[in-house]
Amino acid sequence: MDLKITKSNQLKEKPAQDKLGFGKIFTDHMFIMDYETGIGWHDPRIVPFGPFTVSPATSVFHYAQAIFEGLKAYKNPEGEIVLFRADENFKRMNRSAKRMCIPEFDGEFVLNSLKELIKIDKDWVPSKEGTSLYIRPAIIATDEYVGIKASDHYRFFIIMCPVGAYYSAGFDPVKIWVTKDYVRAVPGGVGEAKTAGNYAASLYASEEASKKGYNQVLWLDGIEKKYIEEVGSMNIFFVIDGEIVTPKLTGSILPGITRNSVIAMAKKEGYKVREERIAIDDIINAHKNGKLDEVFGSGTAAVISPVGEIAYGDEKIVVGEGKTGKISAKFFDLLTDVQYGKKPDPFNWMIKVC
Repeated sequence: MDLKITKSNQLKEKPAQDKLGFGKIFTDHMFIMDYETGIGWHDPRIVPFGPFTVSPATSVFHYAQAIFEGLKAYKNPEGEIVLFRADENFKRMNRSAKRMCIPEFDGEFVLNSLKELIKIDKDWVPSKEGTSLYIRPAIIATDEYVGIKASDHYRFFIIMCPVGAYYSAGFDPVKIWVTKDYVRAVPGGVGEAKTAGNYAASLYASEEASKKGYNQVLWLDGIEKKYIEEVGSMNIFFVIDGEIVTPKLTGSILPGITRNSVIAMAKKEGYKVREERIAIDDIINAHKNGKLDEVFGSGTAAVISPVGEIAYGDEKIVVGEGKTGKISAKFFDLLTDVQYGKKPDPFNWMIKVC
């Protein structure tokens, strides 16, 4: 396929890098590609950022056949723009596509198209420490049909926005609330797919957590409601008696790329890492016995997010006196030093754009 490029003749003013926020300001251009049964993926193009015009009967509005990804581009000390493990994002996106009956795509072609999109909007990549260009690829079903079936038409699009810290508190520890009443996913469902419906299902509990003064929800398994799975926007890690423990992937947990990166780095740094089922009661007991050293989350948006407090029923666990732990800080530095090109990349994760 040939990538068509139409550049905007009305470029927007760039925002101040100390006032970026997250996910509200978008670059001048976007990537679009369409699919039709019998034709396949076709008409890839880079066009000025703008709205889509679609029918009220468009399938995604009614049956939620939609997937997405999240990744980032960074500017290194040499002024080069680089991507962090973007190839893995598109591999995961294809796995999500398969689970949601969406046609798979050529990951290498899309990655190269993304590079071209970034080159066109390269002036939007911020350089201030802690900032980056957040990239959101998505696929939605576009049949104009009200009926439950896999669509015959899809739209793939990529939009981008310069961002600062995901949490307004920056790297300060967050507080998370464990829900007993709601579940996010079950084995055999779509929990391991990055599909829109998973996030819609999390909103009610997230609102309840916010009203209680907590930043995020920590989900338990959907069957026994006792085993820890993940937090709303990140995978979760516990440091127990010096060992790093994280819930194993069971089919109902999103296989995070940052999660995988933390595990690889931890092993390289000589830490013992265990992936296993972790009961919330085990965490409470570890805290009571003085063995719960740290808790932190991992994800594209926040990279590493230290956890200072966990609430579960009548139990309230304050981790490390509510302060950022040494291991959380270490992995934040290790990851961001690689992402921003401050230190060598021992895993060949970074992909040069320009």
